[in-house]
Amino acid sequence: MQDVAVIIPAKDEADRIAATVKAAQELPGADLVVVVDDGSADATGRVAREAGARVVRHSRNRGKGAAMETGAEAVRLLDDGRDQPRHLLFLDADLAETAREAAPLVEPVRAGDADMTIAVFTTTVKLGGHGFVVRLSREGIRRATGWEPDAPLNGQRCLTRAAFDAALPLAAGFGVETALTIDLLRQGFRVREVEVPLAHRATGTDWRAQLHRGRQFRDVARALAGRDPAVAGRLGRLRGSRQ
Repeated sequence: MQDVAVIIPAKDEADRIAATVKAAQELPGADLVVVVDDGSADATGRVAREAGARVVRHSRNRGKGAAMETGAEAVRLLDDGRDQPRHLLFLDADLAETAREAAPLVEPVRAGDADMTIAVFTTTVKLGGHGFVVRLSREGIRRATGWEPDAPLNGQRCLTRAAFDAALPLAAGFGVETALTIDLLRQGFRVREVEVPLAHRATGTDWRAQLHRGRQFRDVARALAGRDPAVAGRLGRLRGSRQ
């Protein structure tokens, strides 16, 4: 059954994107791989196309949420004429060969047991200090929905088309996963975590990695502020103290 489209948001991933695309093509039922080149300065788009992916390019970096929306819209257009829309499997660009292990994410969605699955990596990846962002997201989801996920920021997710459309518009940047979980649970969609042996690039500790984590924290906090008045109040007081 060919019923899965793999969507891979990517920025400056020319060194890993070919391996990720080729591994994604091996997933059962995945007959379409779409790479969204989100304003890369390297050859990400060209390498992905040569590996067999359909490539959509943003002329400038617009963030992960926008890249996910662009990829899903590309799949919608390619689904025209199909009896049923494909399920949407989102994978990070740096999974490389481990992307072929993502099949367990699809199975509950295909079977009708879940509307969205979230990966919990069984392979330990060095977090490099971004645990505070995970805690912020996890606690925010718990406050908003009563559910406490193990991997709230994991971008490896499979959704039905109906679930994805119900969450539009997606939150900006790195707040997309946190907001997606809250918005779907609040609407009564079924969300499950699934253990998978995937692994992405370990997070570093240099200034670039710290800047990345700062952006993650900002985006997650903004996503929560729009969904939790208590968070919005705390952010407002923090901004006031800086003036």
